Amino acid sequence: MKRLYILAIAALLFSACNNNEKMLKERAAELCKYIPDHELQEQAKDYMTADFHAVLDTMFNRLPEFEAMDHEWLYYFVTGNGGTIADYEVESIEQTDDTHAVATIKVRQKWEDGSFDESSDVEEHRLYMEKVNGQWLMSDFDGHKQDCINYIANNRKEQALRDAISDYLVKEIGQHYSQSDCCIPTLMLVSTEEQNAEQMLVWGDFWVMWYQLSGDTLKTISGGNHTGCMSVQQQGASFIVTAFEQTEDGAGYEASAKRIFGKHYDVYRNMHSNENVRQAVRKEQLQEYIHRNGIKAKYYQDYGREAVAL
Repeated sequence: MKRLYILAIAALLFSACNNNEKMLKERAAELCKYIPDHELQEQAKDYMTADFHAVLDTMFNRLPEFEAMDHEWLYYFVTGNGGTIADYEVESIEQTDDTHAVATIKVRQKWEDGSFDESSDVEEHRLYMEKVNGQWLMSDFDGHKQDCINYIANNRKEQALRDAISDYLVKEIGQHYSQSDCCIPTLMLVSTEEQNAEQMLVWGDFWVMWYQLSGDTLKTISGGNHTGCMSVQQQGASFIVTAFEQTEDGAGYEASAKRIFGKHYDVYRNMHSNENVRQAVRKEQLQEYIHRNGIKAKYYQDYGREAVAL
């Protein structure tokens, strides 16, 4: 009888274990619906741990879009692309302790009509789950949470650096031009080098422009190009420009540019001479500026040229 009792207990434990595994696999399949794909769904908040959702919300909604899109693997972890959508299958699940589990997810791309893209390989991913207040939530995906945290920190540092450079250009350079409604620099960073924990050198091709807002159009009033190397000092989470060595005008320009930019000269020359690149960067940074400052502008226009849509 004792042996039968032990076997019965073992059977119950095995059954409970199987039921729990089935429940976890079903929950993991449900959570797959909220893996970011170009955008973070509003409902995702109810299916993710608070810290994971906060990180993704920062990635998708609190950073400049063109910055995040430079790193597509951060912007969307598993995505349909080129007319395909991701199809998820929970292959297995491992419960590591009472409140944590890891699901192995197989992902294939399929066309919008439901057929599979035969040219697409099956990918394997890890979906991390955490039990919070009795409910299993998504807590990470392929370890990207820490990647996102690192990226956000680097982005904020770079944004603080760009803000310091912009402030310097507006206050120290912009004051020498005819002024109007707003002064908006265009920053084309060639290279940055840290000298120590608090000092860095920044080589760049900078344009300082004053605009007048006329209706929905930012019309260029004045401005010019200023290139060279800035000495920058970090002060806590912010930066301050302490010096700016600029290239010379006229006959001394090329020699001074080669001296100041040194090993970065070829990159600078290619950047400076490419009008298409410059206008694309200018448009991006104008878009970011008007978004951050709530300016109702849809176009910008240089004197004697057609307006460009923002």
